[in-house]
Amino acid sequence: MKIAIDPFMFRDLPMAEMVRTVADMGYSHIELSPRAEFMPFFLHPRADDARVAELRSVLRETGVELSSILPLYKWSSPDETERRDAVRYWKRMIEVAVELGVTLMNSEFNGRPERAAESEGAFWRSMEELLPVFEREGIALNLEAHPDDFCEENDPAVDLVRAINRPWVNYLYCAPHTFHLSGSEPGADIRRMMEYAGDKLRHVHIADSFDHKGSSGLRYILNPPGTPARIHQHMDIGQGEVDWDVFFQTLRDLDFDGVATVCVFGWEERARASSEFMLDRVTKELVT
Repeated sequence: MKIAIDPFMFRDLPMAEMVRTVADMGYSHIELSPRAEFMPFFLHPRADDARVAELRSVLRETGVELSSILPLYKWSSPDETERRDAVRYWKRMIEVAVELGVTLMNSEFNGRPERAAESEGAFWRSMEELLPVFEREGIALNLEAHPDDFCEENDPAVDLVRAINRPWVNYLYCAPHTFHLSGSEPGADIRRMMEYAGDKLRHVHIADSFDHKGSSGLRYILNPPGTPARIHQHMDIGQGEVDWDVFFQTLRDLDFDGVATVCVFGWEERARASSEFMLDRVTKELVT
């Protein structure tokens, strides 16, 4: 099993300094997420040969490896121009992954929940174009349901991953999305959701969050009333309401041997302390 960090809280550091900081904190793996100068959100990758070479060099220097790359593109957009652009961006980012020696990428379903059928159709068109590219290049793909995607809940997302019907396309369970993944399910049964994914569960994102429903049915006050906003934050373990005893015990019971990515985003003023705390806790739960 690989314990990685999503270094988003360190995105303002130059790439080489970010990698050295991660190594100094004790991490041996990075899940590379969007960075403005390398792989921006929803835009064509900026990485050229020089930037790829720089990243390769500092990875060799530090001994840190890229466990995975996480691009975010609008590959399920009902707007066909956006979808085609996203496929183009994906193809370039796959090239970069190959140049970096990375064999795993992960992403979100994207699309729009209020146009779910159209978004799913767009997703399948993108899959028809991209699956042969992933397969040719030997890159596996892990997919997660994300709040405000066309597929937001655990079971439908697992079913959709299974429908792709490729052994190298698998599921990512994102712990801070637990209370969105459960939909209307009372109690957000983490064990049941992870067991439903079963052998497709190859990746987890680890951070805490609050149950947006709460015992009163209204954990947050949002204006205007009835807004469809999906609100959550990625916090340190123990600062929210995810049941971590169940989460980690279920992973142990499933003999989980994939990638476990620390993805705390909410504490940039204490990014290093947060990241070190999370590494220590995850290591104690899953390795030692």
